[in-house]
Amino acid sequence: MLANHFKKVKLSKIQIQHFRNLESVELNPSENINFIIGKNGSGKSSFLEALHYLGFGRSFRTSKHKNVIQYNENNFSIFCISQSSEKDVNKIGMLRNRDDSLQISINGNKTNKMSELVSKIPVQIFTPQSSDLILGSPSLRRRYLDWGLFHVEQSFIKCSQNYQKLLKQKNALLRKIQITNDQNLTAQMQFWDNQLVLEGETLSNFRKSFLESILPHINANLSHFLPEFCIEISYHRGWDKDLGLKQAIENKHQKDSKNGYLSVGPHKGDLIIRHKGIDVSESLSRGQLRMLVAGLQLAQIQHLNSKTKKSCIFLLDDIGAELDDLKRESFIDRLLESNTQLFITAIEKNQLQFINKYNNKKMFHVEHGRMSEEN
Repeated sequence: MLANHFKKVKLSKIQIQHFRNLESVELNPSENINFIIGKNGSGKSSFLEALHYLGFGRSFRTSKHKNVIQYNENNFSIFCISQSSEKDVNKIGMLRNRDDSLQISINGNKTNKMSELVSKIPVQIFTPQSSDLILGSPSLRRRYLDWGLFHVEQSFIKCSQNYQKLLKQKNALLRKIQITNDQNLTAQMQFWDNQLVLEGETLSNFRKSFLESILPHINANLSHFLPEFCIEISYHRGWDKDLGLKQAIENKHQKDSKNGYLSVGPHKGDLIIRHKGIDVSESLSRGQLRMLVAGLQLAQIQHLNSKTKKSCIFLLDDIGAELDDLKRESFIDRLLESNTQLFITAIEKNQLQFINKYNNKKMFHVEHGRMSEEN
């Protein structure tokens, strides 16, 4: 049992305006489980996309903010009341304009720092494309680790930001050498390298330690979701395991000066996920990969619970896609055990035949961009 001071983060009120085909939406969701029913194109995924903005500051469907603003409108806005107790209540709003300018309000205080917004509401999302975490680029797997670190390790974000700034400076110098062939830049390069090595090794250690912390959760989930597989997960830090980062950078200096960018470091880190020594992308089916991702995401939530006594908002888009009845029910059960507030979309009610066993639930219908609660 969790301690009495456990804080279940929940959205008690949601307002969305001018977001894709959602002109004006206002609802009071259940703190437990919410089902969003609607045909394709009705706006149910757009609703989850708006909630995704609260937890990530961006869409999971497009990289261009202006693409989600309704035609003939200048901006979209999202407002919510988030609370974990009667006394711990946050009124959070964001407005994004067509010129990409951003306004954020937290309890009436204005800010333009996205990190202040997303730290308030931990959000995870599971979609038909979630297997891209395994099949896609290493940046997606680094982002997976960094989400957890952002929410549980206070000093991580500063380290990550510092490393990115130093990496940008390093690459600028490498491009300058590439163009001018000026060897007098060596002393300047060494100055930046010393700082980059310090932050880079710290960042890498953060990720390695975090993976070690969540592995017990991952293994427990996968023994439940994929009992027929023995999944091995390790962290590749982005350079030769037998070298320090400084030596690895020196060894690649000639090549990197020629190419104009640094080829080793935590910005090249990756999760290596195998079954019997074979990459899971080649040994698991699409449905099995989705359950692997489900186990990975659930582990993030469980770790967040144990480290911070906070819960998560979980968005599950198109529950019928590639998950059979038993798998989707098992996934939802374990999410609810972690005190998660759930928002689940489905095309038809017959995909939700198992929901009668759940208490404290609400069902919303979406049609032509309008949302209504079913009594």
